[in-house]
Amino acid sequence: MATLRTLPTLETLPRLVFPRSETLAADSTSPAHSHPFGQLSFAGDGVLLVRTETGSHVAPPQRAVWVPPGMRHAVAATRRAEMRSLYIRADQDVFSPPRCLVLSVTPLARELLLATAALPAAYDENGPPGRLVAVLLDQLATLPEAAYSLPWPQDPRLAAICQTLTDSPDDNRTAKDFAKNAGMTERTLGRLFQAQTGLGFGGWRRRSRLLTALSLLEAGKNVTATAIECGYDSTSAFIAAFRDAFGVTPGAFVREG
Repeated sequence: MATLRTLPTLETLPRLVFPRSETLAADSTSPAHSHPFGQLSFAGDGVLLVRTETGSHVAPPQRAVWVPPGMRHAVAATRRAEMRSLYIRADQDVFSPPRCLVLSVTPLARELLLATAALPAAYDENGPPGRLVAVLLDQLATLPEAAYSLPWPQDPRLAAICQTLTDSPDDNRTAKDFAKNAGMTERTLGRLFQAQTGLGFGGWRRRSRLLTALSLLEAGKNVTATAIECGYDSTSAFIAAFRDAFGVTPGAFVREG
């Protein structure tokens, strides 16, 4: 059973960017909540999972996840994670249009994030800390989006299918099987998936499996065991799919983390 975290009470920010660090216990989650400022979170160690009403977003090391002001979300960790968050005032239009997204963190941005996260709450906005924050905000706007987000459909039939695929990534039933169980044709299933998630059924399942694989690998599971748990018939097929999605092999991902 997941451990429910207690959230800090914070309605306004004392500075343009407010840093906060927290150790998340394994299998911990926060209740769904929102706040009137943006939140950029990253893990120096561990994998963060941010869930919103429209999808889930996975941030392994070297990635950060952005939640815009006012968006309901919950943050979870399957294993112990050192989370650093930067709360950013709503008048800072860092990412547009406002949506939850995962970012690839460059080496420069990583050092700026770590330095800003280490600032005291009442840092001098007119001195070197304030200039550091200004450089950070400029760098954040240049970070590329990473394909670590999984959109969630609103149709309850599709949502039930997606929940099954998320809970059991090794479920190898076909789109035709799922469509029949949901009382629709395979063509209708594919059309609805594309319309509501921007991905076809196969593409959605592939991304779901690979995002699950990220957490398993980061938790120390070997490549072969991860491939099997995520429904791949062979380790080589898993490695090829992983490299195609993330640009590195599973082994390289573990070493980089």
